[in-house]
Amino acid sequence: MHRRCDRNRKRSKRRAIYCPIHGCYLNSMSQKYQLYADRPGQLQQRGINRRIALILLANQTAVPLEGEWIEAFWCEQCQQTSWYHIRKLKDRTYEVLVPPPEIWQQVTGVIDPKGNPSVGEFTRRHARLVGYNGLKDFQFVG
Repeated sequence: MHRRCDRNRKRSKRRAIYCPIHGCYLNSMSQKYQLYADRPGQLQQRGINRRIALILLANQTAVPLEGEWIEAFWCEQCQQTSWYHIRKLKDRTYEVLVPPPEIWQQVTGVIDPKGNPSVGEFTRRHARLVGYNGLKDFQFVG
């Protein structure tokens, strides 16, 4: 039987999201970034019939996936921030997964932590420089 103080609690409870490696509670470090499906195969993986998936994507360019998002969390044991793909299974039950590289294409408003693959190493290195003196990187023949 539940105690009276548990029954009368009106405040929301913490989300039960735990580190898949250590099992400790994860603290959120970012907002939730919603996932979208833009191909029928992505909807079929989530249990939607192929014909219905094609109809949905014909009417909309992208379908929001309910109960799934990407979020950054801080783990006390690891002492680092990591991105996780979260799926809400039931009330206050979550599945925590390491996001595969292709899932970053389904999220809007978030920057891929590995960086843009179309950007070269030269550009990436110079974007990080504080005191920029660009002539040192160019070798003049003369």
